[in-house]
Amino acid sequence: MKTDEFLCSLEEALGVPAGTIKLEASLKDLGCWDSIAALTFMALADQKLQVSISGSHIQRCRSVHDLVN
Repeated sequence: MKTDEFLCSLEEALGVPAGTIKLEASLKDLGCWDSIAALTFMALADQKLQVSISGSHIQRCRSVHDLVN
């Protein structure tokens, strides 16, 4: 999955308008990033990318770019 496709999927999953989430954005600056968003991200990664991500790994992420990596 390309990065732009991933960002679109993340925006859709979090229920935010297209173009809202930028790769360089800090997670703490996203108004939509909270514990539910983290769980949603985990489910998205599992379903779309077949990647299992732990909660502790997400806690170390500081930016959208960190999530993508």
